[in-house]
Amino acid sequence: MDLLDQVSDTIARYRLITPGHTIIVGVSGGPDSVCLLHLLWRLQDKYEAVLHVAHLQHGIRGADAVADAAFVRQLATDWQLPCTIEERDVPALAAQWRMAVEEAARVARYSFLVTLAAQLGATEIAVAHHADDQTETVLMHLLRGSGLAGLRGMRPATPLTDLRLDAAAHHILRTLSRSLRLVRPLLETPRTDIEAYVQAWGLQTRFDRSNLDTTYFRNRLRHELLPILETYNPNIREVLRRTARVLADEYDYIQQAMASAWEQVVSAESAQAITFRLTAWRALPVSLRRAMLREAIHRLRPPLRNINWIHIENALAVLASGDTGAMATLPQRLLARIGYSEFVVADEAYALCQMGAGAFVDRPWLAVPRVSLNVPGKTLLPGSPWQVEIEVIPREALPENALTGPHPQEAFFDLEAVGAELALRVRKPGDRFQPLGMAGHCKSVREIMINDKIPSAWRDRVPLLVSPTQIVWMVGGRVAEQAKVHTGTSNMLHVRFTRKPEDTEENP
Repeated sequence: MDLLDQVSDTIARYRLITPGHTIIVGVSGGPDSVCLLHLLWRLQDKYEAVLHVAHLQHGIRGADAVADAAFVRQLATDWQLPCTIEERDVPALAAQWRMAVEEAARVARYSFLVTLAAQLGATEIAVAHHADDQTETVLMHLLRGSGLAGLRGMRPATPLTDLRLDAAAHHILRTLSRSLRLVRPLLETPRTDIEAYVQAWGLQTRFDRSNLDTTYFRNRLRHELLPILETYNPNIREVLRRTARVLADEYDYIQQAMASAWEQVVSAESAQAITFRLTAWRALPVSLRRAMLREAIHRLRPPLRNINWIHIENALAVLASGDTGAMATLPQRLLARIGYSEFVVADEAYALCQMGAGAFVDRPWLAVPRVSLNVPGKTLLPGSPWQVEIEVIPREALPENALTGPHPQEAFFDLEAVGAELALRVRKPGDRFQPLGMAGHCKSVREIMINDKIPSAWRDRVPLLVSPTQIVWMVGGRVAEQAKVHTGTSNMLHVRFTRKPEDTEENP
């Protein structure tokens, strides 16, 4: 089949083009995007479409990037097509967004395309992802760890609301009165067919040398791993694509079942929280529980693109058997918390306020009974958004005013008095503690928590820093008298709680 007929068939099968509307075409200048633009240019009369060329210069490749932009502008002029070219400082955005440069470029590119589409009244944004890109995407998700949503790969048409974009682009999508889709007319076309088409038509293209740079994960898959896999199965590319098509159908079925169950299981929904009927939830198959939990996260955090496996599985375990008050941390400061007959997935601050612990939103908490600590070193707290960093420092390095009062997230201790065998645990019946400034008097941990107005629902979450012989610190409050830094201290332990980075993986 001629490539034009093949692409026309893909467009018709998946309804990728709305006749009579403007289509934004993302063009980098490489063979894939030039081929796409040429095919759509030949089809524009058939669909009564208005094509608009779009190119984003990422500010990464210097003179080559400037030449790419000039090439695309000239190409659009030669084919009598309108063109918009903009520039973004992607390295600066990567630092600002705390992303890898490759991912920041992707977010910046799609956000630019969304903004342009909104300005021009377009309904589709066409990009040149092809069958070999699909192979690489599926393999990449498999290696990094993914559920069905990732293993099904890219879809021929994707709502732009499903993509990770910057805040401005998401605001635009929320205010649009029409849907906006990302469409991939070449998704079923192998790279070899694209290259043959470009050569047959004598099309000029640009070459991006960064595609050879194997420091990029996708390039390593393309140039190193896939050739090795082809020695095991010469048809591995088609096998991966076929698997993705099957998994896409499975995913669609689960999504339909989840949408039906949602109405039965969800009792309340707002922008801050989604409440589920606990008994009905626990009666669902685990595949639907998993899909429902992911859906709740997407509804509460629409820009979030990737959800770590560990977040979902930890929360599923807690919700399956946890008691009233049990909590599990989820991405971007979301919590799942069990009530008496329901559980809520909510913004962290909202959830803590609902249990009377709103004042503790910025205090560390434990989700497990005990955690041994690395001294010195860093320890991630399982199921909690917090981590602990401990370092040994000399007494003279003590910061000014460091001992003036209790600090919710850090404290200093005399190393000789405390030792290096430390752990965090929750309270136990009969726990007693001698806080600094109590003139040698011990008090029960329960009494201290009551005096400090810690809500009863929160008391089993408060971390206690302990040595083999004593409670050293009730985290967020005072340190122990015996553990304090004094004039005779030579070395100190600096214990500091910080929030885990959002992309921290706790590998199974």
